[in-house]
Amino acid sequence: MQTDVAGTAKARAKERAHPHPMEYVKVAIVLAIITGAEVAVYYQEALRSVLVPILLILSASKFSLVAMFYMHLKFDSRLFSALFTGPLALIIAVLVALLALFHRVLLGV
Repeated sequence: MQTDVAGTAKARAKERAHPHPMEYVKVAIVLAIITGAEVAVYYQEALRSVLVPILLILSASKFSLVAMFYMHLKFDSRLFSALFTGPLALIIAVLVALLALFHRVLLGV
């Protein structure tokens, strides 16, 4: 009986505390700021040449925040976080490479 109590205490010590509701509000504010930055970048004429990479980075950061906080991956094993964000980084790298390749092909450079 005493070993069960000790095992439960160790398991609870390993658990991370669940965030306070105010932390979710802070994350929502950060997401709103990133969305505002996306809109602002879209309307900047000087950034047209790098629009797609900037928007990809901003949207990937929003995806990571949503996955980490609202899907509670931040409080689970790091493996789950890596399974969400790792392939996302690979996909973005491949898409940027393809866009660069086809941009050069279409321009004849």
